[in-house]
Amino acid sequence: QVQLVESGGGLVQPGGSLRLSCAASGSAFGAYAMSWYRQVPGKQRELVALIGTGGSTYYHDSAKGRFTISRDNTKNTMYLQMSGLKPEDTAVYYCAGRRGDLGQFNYWGQGTQVTVAS
Repeated sequence: QVQLVESGGGLVQPGGSLRLSCAASGSAFGAYAMSWYRQVPGKQRELVALIGTGGSTYYHDSAKGRFTISRDNTKNTMYLQMSGLKPEDTAVYYCAGRRGDLGQFNYWGQGTQVTVAS
């Protein structure tokens, strides 16, 4: 069982930066593929970025060139560095994990609010 806790959300002006963190409890963090999703009220949750157990990454088109996903297995923590933020990035951001690189993400954090506004 893995418990995930996000932090780092907040209010930022357009063009600004934020770094989200996702701290995982339990052992074998390196065996989990991890991801960031976001959700806006009334819309489906969407995958923003993913990092595999071997460090391979995937980004939604809207995140490419602006967001960077990373992980530190020694700290059981995953990060999402966001720069060039836009108002349309406003959402609740969730981290999610799954054992291995295949299948659904079945471990979720509680979410952290990111608001981009002037």
